[in-house]
Amino acid sequence: MIKIITVCGNGIGSSLLLKMKIEAIAKEHGYDVQSESCDSNAAVGRECDLFVTVKEFKDIFPADAQVCIVKSYTNKKKIEEDLLPVLSSMQNN
Repeated sequence: MIKIITVCGNGIGSSLLLKMKIEAIAKEHGYDVQSESCDSNAAVGRECDLFVTVKEFKDIFPADAQVCIVKSYTNKKKIEEDLLPVLSSMQNN
């Protein structure tokens, strides 16, 4: 199982929408994920296998954190383009 935390500024709207999109994408492509949404301040201290966010928040994470940058919080096709290669590489390791 891949533990994912989606991150936005307040942890309410955008990251929750992204979480729901990721869950749907993972299910469609056969990935076993556990996801939750979080605000950018709280995310830094959290532990997970993968953080998913937009480029505005990419620099808040430690250098050793696995971070997937997506182009959109809501566009499923764009999220798939950014997320699926990362999930594939994580599952193959």
